[in-house]
Amino acid sequence: MKNKIDNTTIFRTPNGRSYLVPFILVTSLFLLWGFAHGLLDVLNKHFQLAFTMTKAESGLVQFSTYIAYFLMAIPAGIFMKKYGYKKGIILGLLLFATGAFSFIPAALMHSSTPFLIALFIIACGLCILETAANPYSTVLGPKESAAQRINLSQSFNGLGWILGPLVGGALIFGTPEGDSSALTKPYILVGSIVLVIGILFFFTKLPEIKEDDERTPVTENIPDKSVWKHRHFVLAVIAQFAYCAAQTGIFSFFINYVTEQDPSIDPEKASRFLAFGGMTLFMVGRLSGSMLMKWTTPNKLLVLFSLISSVCMLLVILALGRISLYALYTTFFFMSIMFPTIFALGLSNMGTLTKKASSYIVMGVAGGAFSPMLMGLIGENNMAVGFIVPFVAFIYILFFAAKGYRS
Repeated sequence: MKNKIDNTTIFRTPNGRSYLVPFILVTSLFLLWGFAHGLLDVLNKHFQLAFTMTKAESGLVQFSTYIAYFLMAIPAGIFMKKYGYKKGIILGLLLFATGAFSFIPAALMHSSTPFLIALFIIACGLCILETAANPYSTVLGPKESAAQRINLSQSFNGLGWILGPLVGGALIFGTPEGDSSALTKPYILVGSIVLVIGILFFFTKLPEIKEDDERTPVTENIPDKSVWKHRHFVLAVIAQFAYCAAQTGIFSFFINYVTEQDPSIDPEKASRFLAFGGMTLFMVGRLSGSMLMKWTTPNKLLVLFSLISSVCMLLVILALGRISLYALYTTFFFMSIMFPTIFALGLSNMGTLTKKASSYIVMGVAGGAFSPMLMGLIGENNMAVGFIVPFVAFIYILFFAAKGYRS
């Protein structure tokens, strides 16, 4: 049955209460962490140049970031359950700002390690923000439009992904090669913005969604059933791990792949291609995905998009020149809806376990900690071969969308 949703009601509860303003504030967080993640894809290439790292070693940039999701997701969920969404968001913003400003002393040490520690602190904050904001956006309105709302929020996350490499490429690659102090410029900017947003959240009244308002348990007579007893949730955690492995790997080595396929393109130009080409398609995909879900079910759209992404990755691996470059760009569009859609499908019918389930699904982001190092190792001499990692990931997501999502 087609899922038709009126845009005027997706923020309004059955009792008539509107959550539009809280939704706008929460959506601003998606933009912030999209920008932070977008910067990572520029750092990956810059670390290779500034600290004479191999491709596999530069994967430590992503490892230090995404491993924080694995370590912090459960504590974040516990904190949220005890203190609520608003306090969780403020804590996440404070950690985010602390890590960003830590780039200033890190630049004085002329070593990659202090930067990696700063990235870890930022990621701890991002983990808390995502643990709060993703489920929060799904409950700010009718249950039927949960997937549409989270995809709409994630569209602004896509805008952040555009601005990240664009600003980072201009500020970082525009400086002499090997200049580690260049890394501080974008992070001072983002740290200042994060502090302002944190102050805004502190003085803004937000509705606290109670556990029993979030979802009706799938089995009424077993409301406290363990999260691990829900097969669709377990498969969603694996799917999120696979997706984040694919996304992070593709974003991280986009510049390497493009410069290898076309030596006339330098890293700064490739970062602009990443921003204006890949990330723009990524954001458009998120926006169109949210609209398409008015006429079809989320899982059916995920089937189509994961199938096309798998085909595109196969063309990238074959390194067919311009055709492969176009396939790489195309992948950005079709993988765009995967994170929020997997998230929404995984949380479906989890009842009072929603916050706990959200924590575990966010842990799936740890997939991004390992794929860049694995892809860098496989593709050290030929980057195209390394893209076999996202190819396998998309095949699993195809299975989840077709069969594994059922609760």
